[in-house]
Amino acid sequence: MQLERENTSSLRKNYILLLIVVFGGFLVFGFSENIKGPALPKMQSDLALDEFQIGMLLAFNSLGYLLACSFTGWLSRKAGMKLTTMLALGSMAVSGIFIYIASNYTALSVSYFLMYIGNGILEIGLALLAARIFVKNTGTMMNLSHFFYGLSSMIAPMLAASLMGVSLFGSELGWRGMYALMLALSVLPMLPAFIAKFPAEESKQEERISLRQYMKDPIAWLIVIVLSLGVISELAVGGWLVNFLEKAYGWSNDAAARMLSAFFLCFMLARLFLGPVTDKIGYTKALIYLSAVSGLCSVAAIIVGEQGAVLFALAGVGIAPIYPTVMALLARRYKNNADTAITFTVTLMGIASVIGNFAIGAIIDWIKRLFASGHDEEASLIAGLQAGYLFIGACALLCSIASIILYRMLVKRNEVL
Repeated sequence: MQLERENTSSLRKNYILLLIVVFGGFLVFGFSENIKGPALPKMQSDLALDEFQIGMLLAFNSLGYLLACSFTGWLSRKAGMKLTTMLALGSMAVSGIFIYIASNYTALSVSYFLMYIGNGILEIGLALLAARIFVKNTGTMMNLSHFFYGLSSMIAPMLAASLMGVSLFGSELGWRGMYALMLALSVLPMLPAFIAKFPAEESKQEERISLRQYMKDPIAWLIVIVLSLGVISELAVGGWLVNFLEKAYGWSNDAAARMLSAFFLCFMLARLFLGPVTDKIGYTKALIYLSAVSGLCSVAAIIVGEQGAVLFALAGVGIAPIYPTVMALLARRYKNNADTAITFTVTLMGIASVIGNFAIGAIIDWIKRLFASGHDEEASLIAGLQAGYLFIGACALLCSIASIILYRMLVKRNEVL
């Protein structure tokens, strides 16, 4: 009996350590992804970079992220989840040092590329670890994990701007010191990761499926479509909402930024509180309802006009749980092949999100040109921005429709989750 109690206590302590790794990892991930906003103008000024070079820097980094996503599942199987997690966090910490000493554009690009390689490995690695340890209340725990990403994402720009102005040893920390300091936080989750015992690979070889076999499953592709549409809608808000409110309604930068903060607040609270709802009603039904709410709020905000601007923020409630709920669905449906399922889905989602951002920009430009002949320049720009934002809402509605198709296919197979 004493031995059993000691074993239970040991398992509980190990579970707590793994929770700290997952929650801390997502917290660090959010910081590393979202401190660039205040830093980019300073980088541009200090290194005399033009807009094309900044665009190339970000595009190159996206490539590094997608590259890391594509091989992390293989790395996790070969090296184990523990070493994979340590490698991801360690590379992010080292990249902070490289950014600090980067003296030109090439060195900065290489440093950033290393950071995004770490980001990609970390995102897939944390998703795989979460899939293995959250065997109960999976939707709740996945949403809670991603809440920490949302929390750090909301804090990161303000914290980065503050840190760059801090004086240390007689000089300002600047963007270099800020990056070095923030990315050094990656070391903190490494400590419990080093101590904890990670779950071992339990599935038998004959139970595993190859990537080629997995790709033959139409449900796998449908899940990619659902997640991609949801993430396009989610990420587009951060990129376009402030721009839309300033140019379409004439809002000040501060007022528009507050509305974006309200969106992220709704987004963060939804991940904190709606996880149990997804577990209760089922993951597929939750995807249907929540994405529909987000899409309707976004479309209604455009139709109503400036008086309905608060609906832009409320759209965050519906779109926030999409990503973690899909991760929970993959973890439950593909228990023995979570690495293959998550790697395949997230990699294609990343490609789709890049295409989605290009599509939004193209739609805005096309509608602006279309209306330019019969209207003044300002009116044609507003029309373009409205069309672009309607596309963002349409992506969320299409996510709901794709989820309905997914639900019906799962019902036919008696595999609804």
